[in-house]
Amino acid sequence: MNSNLEIVAACDNFPYYDDNPEAYNNLVSSYYQFMVPRYPKPVGLLLPWVVEKMSWNDDWKIDHDKKQVVLLAQDSSSEKVSQPSEVIDKTLEQARKVGAFKVLKKWRNELYKIYGPDRLITIERAGSPLFGIVTYGVHMTTFINTEQGMKIWVPKRAQGKTYGGMLDNTVAGGIATGEQPFECIVREAAEEASFPEKLVRSKAKPCGTISYFSFRHERAGGEIGLLQPEVQFVYDMEVGPDVVPKPCDDEVEYFRLLTVDEVQGAISKGLFKPNCALLLLDFFIRHGILTAQNEKDYVEIVSRLHRKLPFPTATAL
Repeated sequence: MNSNLEIVAACDNFPYYDDNPEAYNNLVSSYYQFMVPRYPKPVGLLLPWVVEKMSWNDDWKIDHDKKQVVLLAQDSSSEKVSQPSEVIDKTLEQARKVGAFKVLKKWRNELYKIYGPDRLITIERAGSPLFGIVTYGVHMTTFINTEQGMKIWVPKRAQGKTYGGMLDNTVAGGIATGEQPFECIVREAAEEASFPEKLVRSKAKPCGTISYFSFRHERAGGEIGLLQPEVQFVYDMEVGPDVVPKPCDDEVEYFRLLTVDEVQGAISKGLFKPNCALLLLDFFIRHGILTAQNEKDYVEIVSRLHRKLPFPTATAL
């Protein structure tokens, strides 16, 4: 059985500077900063072995002294997609072609936006952990209030997916380039849980964000230890007993309606996908289920659910 703080630390497992400044600096200085045109700060971090295995071309400068991977390409006004995006795409396509990275076997044909630069730069979703950029998603907890108390709709992930067989949030997914968080949750709710659009638009409530910084786990698929800083937009949706989610795509095996005690027990046993456990802890805090009176690590948990990431984050989506 794990404590709630241990559950948070298992997902938000990238070191904190204040815990051990020397160890933190030694670790971070071993990585390569990902630099893009006309932006002065790194937008991600690459592991040294990723830099060594990637097939770079003349559109990149690899500075081993400064530990930087610099994208040299500039925008082309005649193209709808910026040239830097095309360079990144071609680089990843070549790496995929030669089988350089296992993570690229999960190619999604889905683009994530790189935030910070003052123009659109995108990256294939499957390649984002190789560059250690901040990625964005949506998660929604769907619940009902009964005479016996609150109950939460919890899906079990399909065995063939990443984190196969683990429990999940009711609805979740990554935000694609050009997609607003609420539109993403509407789409994912239909695809994963067969929720009607009208229901989600009228009942889903935005409840802020959480953020964390992880080393990628083996159950995520691909290489272990890739860097994954993430921001999740959080939604709640209270429904009546007549609303029952049903699997629509191949992401979910089934949905079950669990009590709060059952969900808390499953979290402590490590049965939830790691980031989904964090979303539920945030849900319990916001609903007054997890409080300073019943959780000795309350303040640290709340703080770590909203980690300040060392890269630019979106000011608007």
